Amino acid sequence: MKLQITDAAVKWFEDEMNVGPDQTAAIRFYGKLYGRTKVHHGFSIALARELQPHNFGVKVEKDGVTFYIEEDDLWFFKGYDLEVDYDPEKDPDNVQYEWTENGEL
Repeated sequence: MKLQITDAAVKWFEDEMNVGPDQTAAIRFYGKLYGRTKVHHGFSIALARELQPHNFGVKVEKDGVTFYIEEDDLWFFKGYDLEVDYDPEKDPDNVQYEWTENGEL
């Protein structure tokens, strides 16, 4: 499973969630009950600003910001790579998620 964060998304997280090279906080992605994604029914993707990130299953550092998925949450992403992007034309308030099958299933 690959986790990719676009430059536009990094900027959005810096502005909206107070993370950046001078901060110790990281962004964690995980699945939560209820909702829907393009590949899950009954679950949606969630994110949290974590002050003490740990238990890395997948970790990406970009522009001094750590983005990660905990080992215990990898089940939600199995079979897919995830790209996180921000495009104000699509949604001026939130990031978007693009799921790509990766053959793990």
